[in-house]
Amino acid sequence: MEIQYPELVSIKQMSVQKINNTSISSFLDTLSVEEPLEIRLSYVSNAERIQKNISVTMRTPGNDVDLAVGFLFTEGIITSFENIENAYGVKMNCVSQKQNIVQVDLKENFVPNLMQTDRNFYTTSSCGVCGKSSIESIKTVSPFMNRARPSFMIKASVFYQLPEKLRKAQSDFDSTGGLHASGLFNIQGDLILLTEDVGRHNALDKLIGRSLTNRLLPLNEHILLLSGRASFELIQKAAMAGISIIAAIGAPSSLAVELAAEFNITLLGFLKENRFNIYSSSHQTIIVTD
Repeated sequence: MEIQYPELVSIKQMSVQKINNTSISSFLDTLSVEEPLEIRLSYVSNAERIQKNISVTMRTPGNDVDLAVGFLFTEGIITSFENIENAYGVKMNCVSQKQNIVQVDLKENFVPNLMQTDRNFYTTSSCGVCGKSSIESIKTVSPFMNRARPSFMIKASVFYQLPEKLRKAQSDFDSTGGLHASGLFNIQGDLILLTEDVGRHNALDKLIGRSLTNRLLPLNEHILLLSGRASFELIQKAAMAGISIIAAIGAPSSLAVELAAEFNITLLGFLKENRFNIYSSSHQTIIVTD
């Protein structure tokens, strides 16, 4: 299987003017790059190979193949990394815009689930469910839903230390201050994987895509930390990957809490140095104070 990771630029310096009281000065500011990514799918149907444009999403360049693979999986279009023959990225420079493309070629014996791709799959960096016609259409059933989960007793102090560990590992955030992050930790609180993007849903798709590529799914023995708020689409994507413990530095939405309860996911919000709220608690996870 061929997986190609092209070199892409995720940050850029631009000249800006700063006004401070009565003075004006020029300096170079570092910004997060935001560019469109087109995800293309190639598959065989009736002995004919078909190419289909699946999605356009605004994202921070980098880990684009992981993003594409994670998106296809969390949307239920593919069910396993074994469905993929090749995945590769191509960067094309146009006169009017920069356009990036990732193509995923599926194996001949696999037919993708494209029942929902007639809806608008254009997504922005702030919303991962734009164009979805109803809540019911995005309640994709996780392939790990009926799998037995391990049980854990976790000290609250393990969660307290996660935000600082995530923050220290965010190299691009240090430069720009404008990126979301998804961090995957083991139950002991050790950082396993970190992904960043201007879009919170993109950051999570990158994390799940890399985990799928490395055959780590289901992630039912890990903690997912979200650098911002916990929205419905993030819980849906996490559930697809079998994640059962989610902590968010920001607030969850009411729909996120309802979905977490439906998927038996422990969901924490407003995670700080010494406190957090428990919005949903799974039967397999017990949190204790020291």
